[in-house]
Amino acid sequence: MSLGVLGRLLDDSYDKSVRESLVPLTLTRLVANTGYRFAPPFIAIIAGAEQGFGVSIARVGLIISISELAGFLAPLLGTFVDRVSRRTAMASGLGGSFLGIVMMAFAPNLTVLCIGLTLLNLLKSCFDLGMAAWIADRVPYERRGRVVGLTETSWALSLLIGVSLLGLVTAVSTWRVACMVGGVFIAACALWLDSRIRAAGGVTRSQRHAESPPGRMTLRAWLVPLSMFGMMGAAQCLFVTFGAWLADDFSFGASGIAAVGFALGVGELVSSTSSARLTDRIGKERSVVLGAAVMVPSAAVLAAFDTSLVVGLAGLAIFIIGFEYGVVSMLPLATDLVESAPGKGFGLVIGAGTFGRGVLTFVATVLYESIGISGAALAGIVCAVLSAAAIYAFSRGRSW
Repeated sequence: MSLGVLGRLLDDSYDKSVRESLVPLTLTRLVANTGYRFAPPFIAIIAGAEQGFGVSIARVGLIISISELAGFLAPLLGTFVDRVSRRTAMASGLGGSFLGIVMMAFAPNLTVLCIGLTLLNLLKSCFDLGMAAWIADRVPYERRGRVVGLTETSWALSLLIGVSLLGLVTAVSTWRVACMVGGVFIAACALWLDSRIRAAGGVTRSQRHAESPPGRMTLRAWLVPLSMFGMMGAAQCLFVTFGAWLADDFSFGASGIAAVGFALGVGELVSSTSSARLTDRIGKERSVVLGAAVMVPSAAVLAAFDTSLVVGLAGLAIFIIGFEYGVVSMLPLATDLVESAPGKGFGLVIGAGTFGRGVLTFVATVLYESIGISGAALAGIVCAVLSAAAIYAFSRGRSW
């Protein structure tokens, strides 16, 4: 059986189970990420009176913030992942994601919408943690950047393909129908992945870690979650407001926003594949700093030229490219923070990132309504600088 395009990018030196599972892992994460990323670009439509709840953008932004703050529980999920089988962790995450997005589709009010979003965000993280730990069990740290980079193409493709398609569904029907479509794909891929993981076999957690008790987080290691807080918060500042900016300033509808999302997804895909090729070679910490360094001036361009569609979109696209490269490069660091417990370290980093998204979603939407997208872009600059400073300190503090 063919291993698929992604599988062929790994040579025989990688574990066979990794090569055979790379495609189903990536495609399943693509559909899970699609559900997770769908709401922010269409926040104006969800809030609007025609299809949505007839409330302000800031109110829906608050709902998204609350759901993201559930990321505080990601460290607990990490402990759960390290105690159960990776297959159980991934299945639990996908089941919860399906339930959450279906609740969104049928939400009669903002409270139910918030519960559905929270379940989707939190349990999608459980799947991510299980997948990251599964990879960490089978791929040495010094070679992990390539595998993570390839699977992280799912983040870019979720915007390039998934969110764009759901945007088109929204344009011809409603955002609720789009949520149901997303739920169907999550359920189908969950069943497919479970069968492939069983068939792939390979080393198990108990075989790898039975004689290695989990280690502890050092003071220096906490700088990585801090950096992820800044990186994710910076990206959320613009990701949650660019759709409203296009709708308010340039009269874009759902199909137009979906088209822009498609273009941004192309940039993310370039960054993910670049990370797969370069991160292990030039260094994971340097790659994170490089990504943040690209984000700062591009956000400044958007803030300065927010009345120009062409220049503003160019700044936004470069910002997203820098973010994607930086965040993908940071993920291998997360799986190596706690010895013999990749889920715990990854959970702490993901938790900090989702907390950053939660805090900055509210901040960015408030700034957007009072100042415009330039205010959200300036908040993104501050967060990107924080991310670069934290990871630089991490790289210099080897003896902590």
